[in-house]
Amino acid sequence: MVSESKVRESLESVLVPVVKRSLVGLNLVREVSVSDAKVKVILASAALNAGTQDWVKTKTPEILKKLPGVEEVEVSFIEAKPKDLNEITHIIAVMSGKGGVGKSLVASLLAVGLKRQGFDIGILDADITGSSIPKMFGISARPTGSDNGLLPVISRSGIEVMSLNLLLQNEDDAVIWRGPLIGRAITQFWEEVLWGRLDYLIVDLPPGTADAPLTVMQTLPISGVVIVFTPQDLVEMIVKKAVNMTYKMGKRVIGVIENMSYLYVPEIDKKIEIFGKSRAEQMADAARAPLLGQLPIDPELARLCDDGYIEHYSGDIVVNLGKALTEVVSAEKK
Repeated sequence: MVSESKVRESLESVLVPVVKRSLVGLNLVREVSVSDAKVKVILASAALNAGTQDWVKTKTPEILKKLPGVEEVEVSFIEAKPKDLNEITHIIAVMSGKGGVGKSLVASLLAVGLKRQGFDIGILDADITGSSIPKMFGISARPTGSDNGLLPVISRSGIEVMSLNLLLQNEDDAVIWRGPLIGRAITQFWEEVLWGRLDYLIVDLPPGTADAPLTVMQTLPISGVVIVFTPQDLVEMIVKKAVNMTYKMGKRVIGVIENMSYLYVPEIDKKIEIFGKSRAEQMADAARAPLLGQLPIDPELARLCDDGYIEHYSGDIVVNLGKALTEVVSAEKK
């Protein structure tokens, strides 16, 4: 008789259409039982529409009947809310005290760097009125789902993404909402999106310390905050505002990243500090957190972002950022 563990292992190969993640990865498998030659599988229906459920009901027996000794497979669904199924190990918020510092770029690079290490990654775009994540990843597909929830859209490399821009009729439509509506949208992205099992969920916050960052801090079980800044003189005061908010909300700043730190000119083998002398170490001290990286101004990266191919960026900074974050998180756990 086949074992329950073998059945669950086989369910890893049943990939839900559109999102291309397994029933196990989405944490939809609620119960597996084996009796002689019959296997019974109970799945959660969260965010799966009727067509998807029918497909799963057909595909699952096809896969499981390939196991030795399995002659009959029964698949049924029970109702469940996405928030009750989501299992996310680390939730990292990416924050900046002001706009225009490349916070969304850093959030995206962190996600790409972590994905290249083999982690299961998602990005929750909480920058409701200034969303740029879908553009950088070249994503335009609308999320699918059911009355119970939504499925995230998957990037080329397999990163789960949810953004309000994906729900708009046109990506350049203005979102003219007051704070409570923005807060509600962020809460829905957390509670009503089936993220499933993830190692990291990167949350791209809007700039500043107002309603939206407050909603994220109060609603999501944030593991830590990464603060992004650029090397201008006025940045210290703004960074300290973000740091103070983070600590007042009972969260931890786990690292800081300086963006636009320099421009490297290969013809003369020189780094030019266009926005002034680096303040990276000073900001790390102010945040009482390690410096995770200094990102250069790279025309190639800018081009890839504009074209929707940020995942194709081959610069060392991607790998370095991902490794720096995982090292900090691992140290925090100890």
